[in-house]
Amino acid sequence: LHETLLPRFLRCAEETRSLALALEGRFVSPGPSGAPTRGRIDVLPTGRNFYSVDPRVIPTQTAWRCGQALAEELIERYRSDHGEFPKTTALVIWGTSNMRTGGDDIAQALALWGCEPVWEPVSGRVVDFEIMPLSVLGRPRVDVVLRVSGMFRDSFGDVMRLLSTVPKRLAELDEPEEMNPVRAAWLLDQKRFQASGNSKENAKRLAGLRVFSSGPGAYGTGLLPLIDAGNWETRGDLTEVFLKWGGHAYASDGTSSEEINLLRERLSSVEIVHQNQDNREHDILDSDDYFQFQGGLQAAVTEIKGSTPATYHGDSSNPEKIKIRTLKEEFNRVFRSRVLNPKWLESMREHGYKGAFEMAATVDYLFGYDATCDIVADYQYEEVAQKLLLDPE
Repeated sequence: LHETLLPRFLRCAEETRSLALALEGRFVSPGPSGAPTRGRIDVLPTGRNFYSVDPRVIPTQTAWRCGQALAEELIERYRSDHGEFPKTTALVIWGTSNMRTGGDDIAQALALWGCEPVWEPVSGRVVDFEIMPLSVLGRPRVDVVLRVSGMFRDSFGDVMRLLSTVPKRLAELDEPEEMNPVRAAWLLDQKRFQASGNSKENAKRLAGLRVFSSGPGAYGTGLLPLIDAGNWETRGDLTEVFLKWGGHAYASDGTSSEEINLLRERLSSVEIVHQNQDNREHDILDSDDYFQFQGGLQAAVTEIKGSTPATYHGDSSNPEKIKIRTLKEEFNRVFRSRVLNPKWLESMREHGYKGAFEMAATVDYLFGYDATCDIVADYQYEEVAQKLLLDPE
């Protein structure tokens, strides 16, 4: 620690100098990006002109190992809670987290499908994927629906095409439908889409789509202004906005089309809503994106199905000890450890108006989760009021 970490921490003071250099239009030394709390001490000292990751290596071999663990732990948690294997899962995929991890979320999606990346030996770039035989996989495949962020869509075009190719190849396998829900859904969807007036070719195309995001040039879910303004009455209102903003399907040839009804169909069979968090530097109550994406996804599935899906939070802050918690368990953990933590409250007071802003924002995000997921108990509102409003200090 003294020889490796301390010198790097002491050099973080250079951040001010780097800012001045940038404002003067002068050279700022480059450096890698990542999460120090996940062992990436190479990102220190701060204040460098950081670069991201080569999108062609996503997922990296390190991320593949973590993604496999995330997939297996998610399946085992669902089996423990429900007594059976999951058939369909909806995953939230963000750009920044996959830049930090090298593609943990992508690896998890591939592992759930029962596929493995193929890397070029010298460059480490992903050039294809292999489908694991069921005899090797040892379990049924999981049908995966992806809601990716606009930043991920823009940053990882090759990965988008890879993810869009997988379902089509899985659907063509000669496997029992109970072991390959992708094929089962693909066969059923083609019949339904043709019966509703689609050509055979278009029905086949629609049946293979699993990757959804906002339209080209658009970002987010559209829920934040709706909730901030109180311009909604039911979760049905939130669902329609979520579908409208995220209803563009992305195909393996790189094209996209607005497919709101298709997204609605996909979500009608979802059993699990899942999102990962890769470091301890953030939590689900310090940004509105968490309740907009995962919360919005749960709200939409609940509204469309008429029942609440199993919603899980993957904690890979320590890749050697993956933890899968329900969203409610994670919410309660953050609520106890930070929102009501006297040390955090005191540190916010030390920062004056900015600290007050952070406390108010936390309450906003708490309400956002209640609006989308109904997971905030009355006593938690009472404790927030006592600590943040009624405490004379």
